[in-house]
Amino acid sequence: MSGGTYHHGNLRRAIIEAAVGAIADSGPGTWSLRELARRAGVSHAAPAHHFGDKAGLLTAVAAEGYTLFADALEAAGGDLHEVGLAYIRFAVDHRPYFEVIFSPELYRPDDPEVSAARARADRVLAGGVRGVSPGRQDDERTAALAAWSIVHGFAHLWLSGALPAGLGDDPVAAARPVIRLLFDR
Repeated sequence: MSGGTYHHGNLRRAIIEAAVGAIADSGPGTWSLRELARRAGVSHAAPAHHFGDKAGLLTAVAAEGYTLFADALEAAGGDLHEVGLAYIRFAVDHRPYFEVIFSPELYRPDDPEVSAARARADRVLAGGVRGVSPGRQDDERTAALAAWSIVHGFAHLWLSGALPAGLGDDPVAAARPVIRLLFDR
């Protein structure tokens, strides 16, 4: 561009990446769009222009996060143990996204992109549960809630540093016997 202005390239992508970085540094709720614009090296109006407000930006982060989450769960295959371990691996490896997707008060959970990606992740989790709890629908629902509670709780405890010392530094290895103990029959 002429006149000394700077063309950023993919501005939307740059802003989302800056948001993910800000979330990694200080959590999903502590920064402003103006601070984020400085971090991304864009005009202070750019984030608002592309996303409207902070909830709009976090909605885009949530949509991307749920898509990555669904991809990770699908890649684990249909085995509930492996899906559970993929859940924990995602939480640790993609913590900023994990923090946002499980804080729906920060974004617009009814956004079509968010809803579609979340539904995809839900289908993978439900498919794994059917393998350990075939039959009655209420058993499947209870097993799904138990599985989700276990892996989400483990992931949260790992991320917060609240698990007992001595588990090592590999969250998947530490979680493997927990998941097996509670879901092997």
